[in-house]
Amino acid sequence: MNKLAVGYKILLGLSGLCLFVGVGLLALGVREGVGPWLAAFFALLALGVRGLAAWRGFSYTIWIFAAVVISMSYPGWFTEVGGFPLRRLIVPLLQLIMFGMGTSMGLGDFAGVIKTPKAVLVGVFCHFTIMPLMGYTLAKAFGFPPEIAAGVVLIGSMPCGLASNVMSYLANANLALSITLTAVSTLLAPFLTPFLMKVLAGQFIPVDAGAMMLDIIQMVIVPIVAGLVFNRLFHGRLKWLDTALPVVSMVSIALIITIITAAGRDSLLSIGAWLIVAALIHNGSGYFLGYWFSRLIRMDERSCRTVAIEVGMQNAGLASAIALQMGKVATVGLAPAVFGPLMNITGSSLATWWRGKPVAEAAVEKSGVRIPT
Repeated sequence: MNKLAVGYKILLGLSGLCLFVGVGLLALGVREGVGPWLAAFFALLALGVRGLAAWRGFSYTIWIFAAVVISMSYPGWFTEVGGFPLRRLIVPLLQLIMFGMGTSMGLGDFAGVIKTPKAVLVGVFCHFTIMPLMGYTLAKAFGFPPEIAAGVVLIGSMPCGLASNVMSYLANANLALSITLTAVSTLLAPFLTPFLMKVLAGQFIPVDAGAMMLDIIQMVIVPIVAGLVFNRLFHGRLKWLDTALPVVSMVSIALIITIITAAGRDSLLSIGAWLIVAALIHNGSGYFLGYWFSRLIRMDERSCRTVAIEVGMQNAGLASAIALQMGKVATVGLAPAVFGPLMNITGSSLATWWRGKPVAEAAVEKSGVRIPT
């Protein structure tokens, strides 16, 4: 066994020790000081799983949990610094993420609409019907307070999640279709998201659809277009930027979730467990219904997997920024803060499971047998 493998095992052992101490303190009724032990557990676990091939994909999500625990334990660290409210960083961070998304795209990513119109139509239709309606149903069923309920509808009305492309790749799904669906749903968001929020979330709180449309254009469309132009002009010339932007995007998403968690700490303590349950039902319904609707209309297996992942994963960062623009980041923004990390866990788990299952169509194609359609 090499030294690196031993190091990963030591990290996993230390993470288990931290968890034991944290749980022990809770069992003894000593709540003070539990936070750092649990944060250390997640941080060491995130490092340790890097040595396990099957679990490596969960490392980033575990880091987010470490950050969330710290923000819950010490919310003051993530609300204001030197008189500057950190929530003001949410929109610039989202714009940076969207710019990074634009730089990784090209006009060819939209060609999938022409090449596979049926799959794109199905994916977009399922995403903007199943998830908003499921969000509204769960908000009603759980009886959440009006602004929390509106947040559940909001996360369900978002375009496809930025991590969905990675999950589709891991799941041996149709990556080209995944990229196209993410791009198309994001460009449709300025029109469909305000409409869905007005119709569904408007039953809980007042919604200014016009202002929301302008906000989404400013936060999403403008930086994506800027990224596309940047990619067109400088593609391949700045290798370091191509490497740095994905890392910057991941850090930015973690910061957004951390800031919102700190702002809504009190509400999370009272209602967080039910939000977690709602998130898991919401997520699972998207995967299940997206996949089986695609199977019902006889799409190929890889495309079915893609639609399932694209339907089940939403852009939590955009939802958080919209909640901030609404002036309700500590309430409407709570659902995105909870749903975001859980989507990464469920998406990674589903992708890993699918990765171990061979795609029948691919095997047939390799053998030279034509697949009936």
